[in-house]
Amino acid sequence: MRGKTRQAILLTGGGTGGHLAIVRAVKEALIERGVRPLYIGSESGQDRTWFEADEDFAAKLFLPTRGVVNRRGVGRAAAMVQVLKSAVSARRFMKEHGVSAVLSVGGFSAAPAAFASLASGVPLFIHEQNAVPGRLNKLFRPLSRAYFSSYDGERIDYPVRELFFQTARTRKKVERVIFLGGSQGALAINDFAMKAAPGLAERGIAIIHQAGSRDFERVRQGYAALGIDAEVFPFCDTLHEKIARADFAVSRAGASTLWELVANRIPTLFVPYPYAAGDHQYHNAAFLAERGAGWVVRQEALTPETLWKILEEDIAAVSGNMEGLIAPEGAEKIAKRLMEERG
Repeated sequence: MRGKTRQAILLTGGGTGGHLAIVRAVKEALIERGVRPLYIGSESGQDRTWFEADEDFAAKLFLPTRGVVNRRGVGRAAAMVQVLKSAVSARRFMKEHGVSAVLSVGGFSAAPAAFASLASGVPLFIHEQNAVPGRLNKLFRPLSRAYFSSYDGERIDYPVRELFFQTARTRKKVERVIFLGGSQGALAINDFAMKAAPGLAERGIAIIHQAGSRDFERVRQGYAALGIDAEVFPFCDTLHEKIARADFAVSRAGASTLWELVANRIPTLFVPYPYAAGDHQYHNAAFLAERGAGWVVRQEALTPETLWKILEEDIAAVSGNMEGLIAPEGAEKIAKRLMEERG
């Protein structure tokens, strides 16, 4: 492979659905431009679940990496050694496929390829999904060719799939609420939904509820015990269709879900995950609340009364304020920048 012209684009990062949603959006934008990208992720996290069977990638590599930040002592040292070993494998993979540019979306899965990119002299691009940067992205930002963010740096629209824009509409009346706790579900939101369910039923408001696989059966039985015919599901690949049918959302404030809701212009009460690194979910939601484009409440302060007060407000105004906060070209702009590096 010596002397091979660099022409491939590598996407890396993951661990969580938020990171992987960005990878998927940029991948689709590259394919629209006739480029099948490469992918490097981790054997753990959700990486393999999302992409192991995905034939859109020209090649994939899953490495035995683990998170470093939340480990201590010997565990942290061992995780760091594994990252460096994996970086050697990532560099070999990149050389074999003639990589011309690397896009890191963050998460522990991105570390090996990011290190390999810098060691190989391959331009590194970074997309930071949150208002508070992750530690890996903060570390590599000064060394990157470009740093994309919806909050600072080289401002760019968040990479959201076109599907969410296609069904966007201004909500004027709440007839259906959707509860979103992420792909793994959220116990606090699940419990809140069932507390609020009788009041929603009294108001003639239907319920759609993503409960997560671990808590799905308990939530399903909970609604049944209340005699409420809620549309409950653990996880699905057509979430955009369910969001499009809803008029209001109660959701965690992970960046990908947050911007998907904005793209669809659905008024949302955000309940940030209280243990997110750097409290980034709160800052993500506060960015919208400050612009009159959503509400944010701390988990410990969440009550059905909070929801009732919000539902009495001008829903149409908040839905309208979401318009223009994000455009559908985010992934395409990133793809264009990456392709400019091709040999």
